Amino acid sequence: MIHYQYLESPVDPLLLAADEHGLRLIEFHTPRHPMSRLADWSEGSNAILEATRKQLEEYFSGTRQQFDLPLAPQGTPFQQEVWHTLATIPYGQTISYAQLAQRVGKPTAMRAVGAANGRNPLPIVLPCHRVIGADGSLTGFGGGLPTKQFLLELEGALARADDLFAHQRVGAA
Repeated sequence: MIHYQYLESPVDPLLLAADEHGLRLIEFHTPRHPMSRLADWSEGSNAILEATRKQLEEYFSGTRQQFDLPLAPQGTPFQQEVWHTLATIPYGQTISYAQLAQRVGKPTAMRAVGAANGRNPLPIVLPCHRVIGADGSLTGFGGGLPTKQFLLELEGALARADDLFAHQRVGAA
């Protein structure tokens, strides 16, 4: 049985879903790739949803930088590998899609890595928002670019990313 509930957040209501194995879904109000609700979904709570709610509230208040939750995202082995790698991007830092592809061990598979990143069923907790364009631009995000910008500003990463790319442009001149 998958239990679900909604969490009011600064970036719109989030749909949270979990079963006894772990957190399955964090979905934005208007998702790009909505997960279909199955017959075994039941509105309510469980210990994993309560922990998720608490940790997301702490994250949005600026008091949590890492999540400690049992995760059970559903995807292909390649998607799982990409999502696992997202979890290694530190709070307040960003990487490019090319860097993510290198970390996954598939440096020429940037499009496939980007597609897997876009299908991440656990945004925020598996921080796909920390992946940006090679030029520092905010590209593609299931919650929309304003949400991506909000999350990066919350973490203090946006200014750092802008500074890094400005420094690289000055150094290249």
